[in-house]
Amino acid sequence: MSKTEAPEEQSDLGAAGSQLSTAPIDRAMPGSFGGKRAPGVTGWLVWAGREATGWVRWMWRQLTSMRVALLLLLLLSLGAIPGSLIPQTSIDELKVADFKKAHTTLAPLYDNLGLFHVYSSVWFSAIYILLFVSLIGCIVPRTWQFVGQLRGRPPGAPKRLDRLPAYTTWRTDAEPEQVHEAALSLLKGRRFRADLTSRQGSAGASVAAEKGYLREAGNLFFHISLIVLLVAFAVGALFKSEGGKLVVQGDGFSNTLTQYDNFKSGSLFDTEELAPFSFRLDSFDSSFERKGPEKGTARTYRANVTYSEGADGKEKKQAIEVNKPLEVDGSKVYLIGHGYAPTVTVRDGKGKVVYTASVPLLPIDSNGTATGAIKVLDGYRDKNGKKDQLGFNAFFVPTFAGAGKGQMFSQFPALDYPVLALSAYHGSLGVDSGLPQNVYQLDTSKMDKFKDSKGDLLKQRMRPGDTMKLPNGAGSITFEKDIKRWATFQISQQPGSMWALVGAISAIVGLAGSLFIQRRRVWVRAVRGADGVTVVEMGGLGRSESAKLPEELGDLAAHLHEKAPSAPDPDHADHADAEHGDSTPQVVPAEGAEK
Repeated sequence: MSKTEAPEEQSDLGAAGSQLSTAPIDRAMPGSFGGKRAPGVTGWLVWAGREATGWVRWMWRQLTSMRVALLLLLLLSLGAIPGSLIPQTSIDELKVADFKKAHTTLAPLYDNLGLFHVYSSVWFSAIYILLFVSLIGCIVPRTWQFVGQLRGRPPGAPKRLDRLPAYTTWRTDAEPEQVHEAALSLLKGRRFRADLTSRQGSAGASVAAEKGYLREAGNLFFHISLIVLLVAFAVGALFKSEGGKLVVQGDGFSNTLTQYDNFKSGSLFDTEELAPFSFRLDSFDSSFERKGPEKGTARTYRANVTYSEGADGKEKKQAIEVNKPLEVDGSKVYLIGHGYAPTVTVRDGKGKVVYTASVPLLPIDSNGTATGAIKVLDGYRDKNGKKDQLGFNAFFVPTFAGAGKGQMFSQFPALDYPVLALSAYHGSLGVDSGLPQNVYQLDTSKMDKFKDSKGDLLKQRMRPGDTMKLPNGAGSITFEKDIKRWATFQISQQPGSMWALVGAISAIVGLAGSLFIQRRRVWVRAVRGADGVTVVEMGGLGRSESAKLPEELGDLAAHLHEKAPSAPDPDHADHADAEHGDSTPQVVPAEGAEK
């Protein structure tokens, strides 16, 4: 090869090897984009405009490059870490307040950085928007380039096929046209996009074929799926609604804002969009392992409800279980917790019933030990007829170990031996101040203790049916035999959840295609030599080096060799006939096939 031929051959191979990827080639380099500056103010303005335009284009190319998109995706993942480690205001304001009290030094810094509301912070939103723009900027030009490749023909063969990473050749008596026709049929049968191309000069015509377009399609599909995923998350965050409700057995819930115990929604959610439905908790079923190392482990949790859609909808029954929510008009009702609600009856000094209710108590361990408060706000009068308020700290165990057998903690989560322990107070519950308070905690700062005969706080362990008498004829409280169950439900509307699932699955499918499908090209050239024998050359080129390409080329060459068998070697034909009785030599193996 002469020095004058080298540039031509290099450019020829570059054309044959071009467009194996849809990634745009960035030739812009930072520096002076303005070029030469003409004299005068006008020249300076023109130069400044070119300079500014050049820098804007360069920055846009950087933003829409794949490496920057991956970097932004990494930053988004890193930015989400504080949101999972630090309490978030949108999830639990009480935990945020407790964190600030416990960490007086870190709390102001976290607050300034927006770490208590990561997902709505300026910096997280900026990363999110930049990633969105970067992905769109990557996908649009690559998509048009890919469409152009699909509409075009495979590039013609390079002048020197032997320079390709996979190559084989042999001589045949078949005509070049017959070889090309057989190669075209073979490659199309193997699902290659094949075409017969002509070339001026001694190189002649050749068959060009290409396969593996699904690799680039998978790559584009992956990035489009990421956009779908981002849009779904954004829609879900802006238009979602989520609230919790504790329902005691026999009570119900209507999907209106005032019925929720707690409620949060996206910034664009309208409470008028709450789906109209209601349900009633009929019963709660549970079963537990009784023996073995898994004793006490739950086997069944099931909330049996009766629900109806709309104001006058027909009532229907359904069981709500863990991971099996009730779906009504785009809303999902999840079962997230359960517990016991002992029924108590309070009488005043004259024996009049002033309070009766099933009071839900919150569990503090896996065996059902629960605590809470019983508050009698109105209707109570002492023996002198004076209005007062009562409060009881409550401690409940579904299975009591027995007196003298350790602390009062439940031994099993089922109602085998229920016991309710109460301590009694009277005075102001603090609800008249207008300040919110926890319904499961008793504020005794403005209350007096009921005292027993020893002058200590009045306390009593009660079995179902037992009554605790308040001193000085102040009344009584009875632990009724009716112990009800309660369940907590999460009612949520997530408009983008299905699209997020579709986007995630599509991203995995697209990524698998882009990783495991190889883009490759194959050329077949048949040219009649000076001695009248046709020389067949086959070459292959892939986007990345792989042993599969030479193997595939060798397989194609073997099948094409059956259509165009090797011609006898005139120098050794007689010797081959004498020793082997066969004058047909083997095809030259594809280079690299043995690797």
